[in-house]
Amino acid sequence: MIAQTANSTASGFPQINPDICIVNYYTNSGKLGLHQDKDESESSLTKGLPFISISIGDTAEFLFGNTRDKDQATKINLESGDVLILGGESRLLFHGVSHVKTDTAPSWLKEETGIRPGRINLTFRQY
Repeated sequence: MIAQTANSTASGFPQINPDICIVNYYTNSGKLGLHQDKDESESSLTKGLPFISISIGDTAEFLFGNTRDKDQATKINLESGDVLILGGESRLLFHGVSHVKTDTAPSWLKEETGIRPGRINLTFRQY
């Protein structure tokens, strides 16, 4: 599984056996406010088990930080094919998507799959 491969190549994170995959589709005007992912079991959260996020399609400006204040958040671009892992001490960081950058998906992806404009995000977790 792609999530387990990503998890095993990242250093410093406990290994997981994902049993949940959340699929989010963002249109070109899509966004997701700063939040924490903490719906997993108490055991999973206490152990700091990571979640693994895989980006497909257009680039998104991703925010993360210790508070819900978007002005204090760190901003990075997540491009198609990028994998983000938050676990251990970073597991409960606030994070979100401020906006999707239009027409930034790789041309080969659009040509070979007919993917719609926007961004797909796959988030794998262990409950």
